[in-house]
Amino acid sequence: MSDDRMDVLLIGIDAACESVFDRLNETESIPNLRELMDRGVSGPLTSQIPPWTPSAWPSMYTGVNPGKHGVYGFVDYQGYDWEVVTGNHVREHALWRLLSDRGLSSVIVNVPVTFPPDEIDGAVVPGFIGPENPRCHPEGVLDELREAIGEYRVYPNYTRGDDSISDDEKMDEYCELARMRGEAFRYLADRFSPDLGFVQFQKTDTVFHEFDGDPEKVRRIYEATDDQIGEILDRCDPKTVFVASDHGIGPYENYEFRVNEFLREEGYVEATTGGKGMPSWNPIRNQLQEGSDETTWEPSRVERLAAKAAAVGLTPGKLVRVLEHVGLDSVARRYAPADITRTTSEQVDFPNSRAYMRARTELGVRINLEGREPEGIVPEEEYEETREEVIRALSSVETPDGDPVFGEVVPRETYFHGPYAEKAVDVVTVPNDFEQFLSAHLLGEWFGPPSEPWNHKMDGLIVASGEGIDPEADLSDAHLFDVAPTIMSAFGIPYSDRMDGRSLPVVSDAGSTEYPEYEAGEVGGRHDEAVEERLADLGYLE
Repeated sequence: MSDDRMDVLLIGIDAACESVFDRLNETESIPNLRELMDRGVSGPLTSQIPPWTPSAWPSMYTGVNPGKHGVYGFVDYQGYDWEVVTGNHVREHALWRLLSDRGLSSVIVNVPVTFPPDEIDGAVVPGFIGPENPRCHPEGVLDELREAIGEYRVYPNYTRGDDSISDDEKMDEYCELARMRGEAFRYLADRFSPDLGFVQFQKTDTVFHEFDGDPEKVRRIYEATDDQIGEILDRCDPKTVFVASDHGIGPYENYEFRVNEFLREEGYVEATTGGKGMPSWNPIRNQLQEGSDETTWEPSRVERLAAKAAAVGLTPGKLVRVLEHVGLDSVARRYAPADITRTTSEQVDFPNSRAYMRARTELGVRINLEGREPEGIVPEEEYEETREEVIRALSSVETPDGDPVFGEVVPRETYFHGPYAEKAVDVVTVPNDFEQFLSAHLLGEWFGPPSEPWNHKMDGLIVASGEGIDPEADLSDAHLFDVAPTIMSAFGIPYSDRMDGRSLPVVSDAGSTEYPEYEAGEVGGRHDEAVEERLADLGYLE
């Protein structure tokens, strides 16, 4: 064996879980992953709250809860306003940063929320939520990569809902993206000979959202992903391999519960039209397409006009026809129907509401607290009482079938602690078995059919195989926060004492030690229009 073999390889597979793997094993679709599991040890990996990509992957690679790293969802809030998150919002050291400080190198490819990249010994090519042509580390490595392997893209070359190409062509693009990840990682591993390799595959999640978990399409993207994993294993010959997912995936077969509609009836939420609408990146995308580099958004003249028209009974559809009739076809096409609908639909009046859900992916309710929020109306002395009232009200909600909507309705302290805990919701609302879909929209009724028939579940997957791995280890209580300390231990290097996870018993525990505090730089970063377009396609925010 050569001394320059990669010590540890971490393969990230978004939304991988045992139920999906069981079905894929029946069709022999993932032989390379199956071999890793057979030679090593595997088990469920419990995700965090909230179990969504932009918060969960940073929790995995830092080993801390969102209260310590500061990212809770797809957008970051400044008062009642918001912007799309970047790697600058993650305010704790990633494991590759800690390894770099100990003299070990890393190659990181396609990991979500890593733009802008850390400057480390090795290379970083950012993934999901970064721009289509992200700044990489070292400077110029993306151009070098494309020259070596050909085209490299972060996102598909089509938008979700595009009917101009067939589903087969879309799946071809999925598989092409998987190929790009594998080839990019193999090239960079050869180029930098890293101690740690980390490559992530994202479309294994998107296939469930875009194609409702169609078994044939799931099989296709997993076969393409497994092929790339096999080639990586052959080329890099890593000593130790981990496979981890940020969450699981499964069907949502019950109801959609509109939290803000319930809170409005309970007297907490006030409604308005003509504002900015519910938090989303869609309107930001429109600005960026027009040449702006802003990551915030204010309603345009057309959107304000739409809101005023709605007040006198002119619907978005009618307004679009009026615009077309007077020759403003380009305006109608650009703003219809989504952006006009934002301002004409009822939405939460955040400053005048006592408590509200900002975005469904936050899984909770925020109190409009005086002194904390820009126009807070709940006095500090009424905070705890108000929060308890909200908890009691939501805890009692049942579906039309008589089942509880929530498995837990608890104070945020149950799940979040650290210097950024106050960025979290005040009341955490965990759907019962993650079978009830939550919505932040005001739609007139409490319940409806789920907007997405497949979505995230709490149990992901972890696999450990290779040198130094105990194949008899018990992984029954493995948690997302355990991945980073376990990988540090696999190197024989103590992990940070700020990490919330522990070293799993698959490796010898190297113990913890103190590392320098994270020094936060400027928060926020610029995205190009491709980021906003692709994020909007996924439909996580409404």
